[in-house]
Amino acid sequence: MKPQLKCKDLRCPVYVEDTDFQGVVYHANYLKYFERARSEFLKEHEISQTKALQANESFIVKKLDLEFYYPALLDDTLIVSSTAILTSKARMHFLQSARNTKNDTLIIKGVVEVCYFDGIKAKPKAFPKNLLALFG
Repeated sequence: MKPQLKCKDLRCPVYVEDTDFQGVVYHANYLKYFERARSEFLKEHEISQTKALQANESFIVKKLDLEFYYPALLDDTLIVSSTAILTSKARMHFLQSARNTKNDTLIIKGVVEVCYFDGIKAKPKAFPKNLLALFG
């Protein structure tokens, strides 16, 4: 079994800016909610994306696989849950989902594959040691 780590859940209120004219969340905004949850995971473990960028390194999304189940609406509150699975020293999968807090309805779930990227060499590289250490 690959090393995995349950991330802290992220609470995401749905604002009018997140929705279309009918009050339904735009599909692309779920990617933003998932990104926020992954960013909070890094912050929680004191892994700075700013420092990575200053070193010409970055976390990049390589692949997305999403499945939509039910629309979220204006004034809903979503809980984004994430589990990080280390698949190699330079690749990680995040199993992510969003549920509506009003009725525990599953809104969306997916797998987001993230790599660590060396901007100078233009190729993947190993994650920072402090990130890899989280997985034991």
